Amino acid sequence: MTLTPEQARLKMLRMRSWRRGMKEMDLILGPYADAHLETLSGPELDAYDKVLSENDQDLYLWVTGAQDAPEWLQPMLHKIALAAGVTKT
Repeated sequence: MTLTPEQARLKMLRMRSWRRGMKEMDLILGPYADAHLETLSGPELDAYDKVLSENDQDLYLWVTGAQDAPEWLQPMLHKIALAAGVTKT
């Protein structure tokens, strides 16, 4: 079975979401990827890909609100935090 480029990208993003260096981030990003990747627009997928390029220790602090995230990552991190139940607004 040959995957389309879009299917291959989603598969790669999903795998990168579930196989992080920090188990806590696996449990935050993996379910988010499973539930939302297929509904994200092209620019949102690009933003999610950039999130996955960040260090897990930083991501965890940003998603949980323990530290402020860089402004350009905040919209996607907010969506992830909402889906994970870490924030309500």
